Amino acid sequence: MIAVNFATVQSKLDDYCDKVADGAETVIVTRDEEKNVVIISMDRYNEMEKAERNAAYIEKLERGLAQVHAGLGITKTMAELEAMVNGV
Repeated sequence: MIAVNFATVQSKLDDYCDKVADGAETVIVTRDEEKNVVIISMDRYNEMEKAERNAAYIEKLERGLAQVHAGLGITKTMAELEAMVNGV
């Protein structure tokens, strides 16, 4: 992880982008008033997005399982489910 000020990144943006893209480096850009930003690779960004989606999905599953354990589930036979799909 590299921390550099905004002016330095601005003057050498290509170099820092290459470090991020080629070397899997993370660059923290320090700015006034603690308005810092982070430059990460697209691969790392995609990993983070996937992890966030997975966490949200797991949370939904856990909520559903808690509802089933609390007796709030509904039991349907396969025939009943097929009838629901077919509009019968």
